[in-house]
Amino acid sequence: MGNGKKLAITIDDVRQAAEAIKLGIQRTPARYASTLSTISGADIVLKFENFQFTASFKERGALNKLLSLTLEERTKGVVAMSAGNHAQAVAYHAGLLGIRATIVMPQNTPFNKIKHTRDFGATVITEGETLSEAQTKAVEIAVSEGMIFVHPYDDPFIIAGQGTVALELMTEWPYLDALVVPVGGGGLISGIAVAAKALKPDIEIYGVQTALFPSMAETVFGGQTGCGGNTIAEGIAVKRPGLLTRQIIRALVKDILLVEEHQIESALAQLIEVEKIVVEGAAAAAWAAIMTNGSRFAGKKVGIILSGGNIDAPALQCHHARA
Repeated sequence: MGNGKKLAITIDDVRQAAEAIKLGIQRTPARYASTLSTISGADIVLKFENFQFTASFKERGALNKLLSLTLEERTKGVVAMSAGNHAQAVAYHAGLLGIRATIVMPQNTPFNKIKHTRDFGATVITEGETLSEAQTKAVEIAVSEGMIFVHPYDDPFIIAGQGTVALELMTEWPYLDALVVPVGGGGLISGIAVAAKALKPDIEIYGVQTALFPSMAETVFGGQTGCGGNTIAEGIAVKRPGLLTRQIIRALVKDILLVEEHQIESALAQLIEVEKIVVEGAAAAAWAAIMTNGSRFAGKKVGIILSGGNIDAPALQCHHARA
């Protein structure tokens, strides 16, 4: 395993997570996309995590983390920071479990994500321009009010929960040659890499980041430096990649591919027009990576994780106006 260090989680942790959360999340469909396969020259299988109740894979890790809390910890309540999908996942499942939740969201978070988080019963505080600034505030609240901090990606229970995506996908499609996964802080790809590599050691795992926020790619693989700018893939606009996640990525992920904004927007349009599905920019980034790295994936059976569907309506309208 790469650097030889013991990784934070194992396939057993992912299997335990799958058992824990099975009644609380959707087992999402995975379907062969014949038109996208023809376009790309690869055999494309789409995993529809946008079909979760809150329209994102984040429910898996959030529920697994919340279920791991002791009765005393649940009584204290939880606090999280998020650009949206983790916020909704924590708020929704905390509400079902009777746990008080406070969510700190960056000030530029799409309105629909703030509204949905509040609708699930959480207290929402908007603070800072970035996730890092929101995290600082969330940790302050956790310390001052004695609440449990639920990290969006750098937590073994979160990572194990996200890995259940791969358990489902590899059970239905065991012959996949590669998986392409959007990367922000790295929780999703870390869990997926642990599970998929345990089930099929020769499978190739690729991450995708927007070129405006290549933090994990820089940290693990080197290359361009600096993060910032307006991106339609705000769900993966993370400046501070996880510590646990980078160790797993370094050991198990083949590469992290970078895509430009216009490539993500084109991929978003194609998914709407061809597959008749609406996904957010972060999810479309995975298809954009296939389209811009055709020779790397040609002739392979490739699973794409459509990580979420929470795109702000104004963002979608702006995209169509430009297109």
